[in-house]
Amino acid sequence: MFCGVALHPWIGRFSPYIPALLFVMLFITFCRISPRDLRFRKLHALMLILQIGLSVAAYLLLAPINKILAQGAMICLLTPPATASPVITGILGGDLSYSTSYLFISNLAAAAAAPIFFSSIAPTGAVNAAGEIAFAESAVLIGAKLFPVLLLPLFCAWLVRAILPKVHAWVISKSIFALYLWSCSLAVVTGSTVYFIVNQENPDYRLEISLAAASLLICAATFAAGKLLGRLFHEPIACGQSLGQKNTVLAIWMSLTFLNPLASVAPAAYVLWQNIFNSWQIWHRQKKEG
Repeated sequence: MFCGVALHPWIGRFSPYIPALLFVMLFITFCRISPRDLRFRKLHALMLILQIGLSVAAYLLLAPINKILAQGAMICLLTPPATASPVITGILGGDLSYSTSYLFISNLAAAAAAPIFFSSIAPTGAVNAAGEIAFAESAVLIGAKLFPVLLLPLFCAWLVRAILPKVHAWVISKSIFALYLWSCSLAVVTGSTVYFIVNQENPDYRLEISLAAASLLICAATFAAGKLLGRLFHEPIACGQSLGQKNTVLAIWMSLTFLNPLASVAPAAYVLWQNIFNSWQIWHRQKKEG
């Protein structure tokens, strides 16, 4: 994030490569997920309803106040869990299979819901005879951009697992590279966000502070709601991480690509909030275990 801020005049040039980096990161993650390990339970359905429902509710609640603020809040809630969420879940002593299964189903749900949401909020598509954007055309175009990022890595990973087991084993052995790719991606999307903020014609710093504050409230609320819901099913850690720890690189990219670019301030700030909280959780657990 520091590199992205410091080098924002130049690092933003690499933003066209973000979809490729996201593809590789998700491909490596899904290579580590065996179809046999996926176990879908009632809790996953409730988490999914909460994730999608809250994103819609946040937009409808905030849109009358400010549409950019509503977009920032919506994207923070809609985005699926981070690829590292199962790892943090394991470190904290949670059930890895719960978190991994939700990572899978949440990506599918986001790929289906995002084109509909984005087409309704900021349509991008063909103009009809009345001068209006065709909703179906817009949804198809957005879906075509999201498919290679969210779903194609899954299909490729399981295809490699089935027909190229040696390649699959090699990818898993090099899975640490996903962390380096994530760092590079975070630097690029942070730089792109800062570049947009610095070069905007009529800056609205009050709105930008509001976006950062909204993401802080959403981060606290999603972690808390996940833990409360998880306690009912004896999985507070897995549920809390799955709902609270977001794929912020994906969220920032989607904001810059499909929404008002200023809305990306919310997921950019969310990176800071969720990592502070996760660092505290890990420190607290290590202290508790002595």
